[in-house]
Order: sequence, then structure tokens, then C-alpha cells
Amino acid sequence: ADAEARGVKDGDWIEIASRAGQTRMRARISDDIPAGVVYTTFHHPVSGTNVITTDNSDWATNCPEYKVTAVEIRPSSEQRA
Repeated sequence: ADAEARGVKDGDWIEIASRAGQTRMRARISDDIPAGVVYTTFHHPVSGTNVITTDNSDWATNCPEYKVTAVEIRPSSEQRA
């Protein structure tokens, strides 16, 4: 429902933007992901995911807050091959 409301279809190139930055990647729509949630790997540098995370870290563990980054999703105006 979130993807449809934003005009995003499975396989589309999308822009993911946060306060910290923006990246592009291909969308994969899944009913396994709850509404209001975006999931992507942050272990693979090619994805560019780390540019959208902030410098904030968990107070108890000092682990970067990768899992709580607010983002906006929209269809990409630039399509990759």
C-alpha cells in the first residue's frame, strides 16, 4: 500500500532520501515488510545505503542507529540500466 500510494512498482528505480543524504536503488515490493517500513541491506557498499544514515548512535551500545532512519521514498527521475 505504501509503494502504490507513492507510484512505485516492483522493480522500479527509486530515490530514498533522509536528512543525511539520498541514494537510488531498485524497489522490491513485499507483503513481508510492514506498512511504514523500508528495509535494505547496509552491509553491501554498492547499495549506497550508508549515505542516508545519520551520525547518531545508541546511547547504551554506541552502535550506529541504522535501523531508525526516517526516509522518504519516491520514483527515481533517473533510471539505471
